[in-house]
Amino acid sequence: MITNPILPGFHADPSICRVGNDYYIATSTFEWWPGVRIHHSRDLKHWRHHSYAVTRRSQLDLTGHPDSAGVWAPCLSHANGQFWLIYTDVRSTIGAFKDTHNYLITAPGIDGPWSDPIYLNSSGFDPSLFHDEDGRHWLVNQQWTHWPGKNHFNGILLQEYDHEAKQPVGPVKNIYRGTELGVVEGPHLYRRNGWYYLLTAEGGTFYEHAVTLARSRLIDGPYETLPGNPLLTAWQKKTDGLQRSGHASLVETASGEWFMAHLAGRPLEWSGPNAANNKPEDGYAGLHCPLGRETALQRIRWRDDDWPEVVGADGQASQQPGAHVALPDLPPHPFPAEAARDDFDSTTFNGHLNSLRKPFDESWASLSARPGHLRLTGRESLMSLFDQSLVARRQQHFNCRVETRVAFEPDSFHQTAGLVAYYNTRNHAYLHVTRDFDSEQRVVYLTVNRDGQISGPAAPVALAAGPVDLAVEFSHDTYQFQFRQGSDAWQAIGPALDAAMLSDEFATRFLNGFANSFGFTGNFIGIACQDLAGTRKTADFDHFSYEAKA
Repeated sequence: MITNPILPGFHADPSICRVGNDYYIATSTFEWWPGVRIHHSRDLKHWRHHSYAVTRRSQLDLTGHPDSAGVWAPCLSHANGQFWLIYTDVRSTIGAFKDTHNYLITAPGIDGPWSDPIYLNSSGFDPSLFHDEDGRHWLVNQQWTHWPGKNHFNGILLQEYDHEAKQPVGPVKNIYRGTELGVVEGPHLYRRNGWYYLLTAEGGTFYEHAVTLARSRLIDGPYETLPGNPLLTAWQKKTDGLQRSGHASLVETASGEWFMAHLAGRPLEWSGPNAANNKPEDGYAGLHCPLGRETALQRIRWRDDDWPEVVGADGQASQQPGAHVALPDLPPHPFPAEAARDDFDSTTFNGHLNSLRKPFDESWASLSARPGHLRLTGRESLMSLFDQSLVARRQQHFNCRVETRVAFEPDSFHQTAGLVAYYNTRNHAYLHVTRDFDSEQRVVYLTVNRDGQISGPAAPVALAAGPVDLAVEFSHDTYQFQFRQGSDAWQAIGPALDAAMLSDEFATRFLNGFANSFGFTGNFIGIACQDLAGTRKTADFDHFSYEAKA
């Protein structure tokens, strides 16, 4: 069996693509750098992070982008001997407005080199490119409208793309307004047996999320919705733990088997009954997914009437996601296990490590300044949208432990370096070495930024000379910071903290019908350094380890 999620941790909006015997999935990266994370598989069961597509500032500049903006819903495809990748750069998320710019990059192979971007349009997000059998290319994207009193998710737009001219050409047509589920987005086009199939997401990206399907004999419609739609949803259904299921894409194996990659979330608790008729306030209140929106895979079967259906592990048709999926007819292809510890001995960054909004740069994150260490130069606060010195990785397990060792000699409380559990600028917890505000002793101090408000849940602890070991251990829905020096035993600092603060559900706030604070990512755990006095104090990190726990 394939066990879901196939990509645990923050891997949202999967776009799956097959080239020969290789399968690739591209996922959204939002404000994290590099952009567009790509995974590889040969058997659809075992997946390994392979590369990133957006790696240069000329392809994307995220400076100043708000939390959960940036790269939304990439679409990866292969045609005419090359890879094509479309992505949205979302630059504003205030009230009824979205500034959404859509771009196309291409590459001769999955490893690149990826081209500089071709601008497509700004009419909405979630763009996708369809390569028809006659050689024509078609662009689809969600249309966003700010018009007062109108549906902001205003349908799916279709326009031809001329690659020679490197621009969309011809008329723009709204080909699908969605269903009563509402919030139509995430379009992908497919062709099979003379039908054009339009796969979309509906219901919003939380627990009502769903996959909607429609079809037409003509690419520009009219499109008929799947009888009994949606194709997939976990809304008000008892599942194997996968909720928030939607935003999908399809792939066909060489032997003609079909699968659907989709996003899903695994909530840590359920505050109400798992009844088919439960109400959101009864069954969904209190749920939170600190691992973010993950990628799962379902098997698809085509019926005699040319409509598809999801197939459960028992071989029966199902409308809901399953945690286990029957394997395809492909030879097993596991990958070697990855090392849990990074000793920073390489001259390049581990592919699991990311930065915020800007690429790694020797001016603030150096692997060469002190060999065997990562030297971070202190810059702005963890609430900055511009110049953060933060290097972090996704939390991919509910139970895990992260450790690091830092050598840092701050001159004042303005200078800090340490270990952070980071959801976004407004929600994070930070165990760091600094100087005490009153005594000016070197101390280890835990601070929590909760919805933008800082607190210190434990008193600073004085340190002896020398490096300091820092750790954080996640245990289901809580996490505990620890520290030690030399051969001393690990010592807990502060209370066990609530992981709910590090989730999409906590971060998203609604005011007058609009989300004035967005959360679409997932928790990261990382190392950071700040110098709020502007003197660029440095910290040396000896290692960074991430270990899953039972």
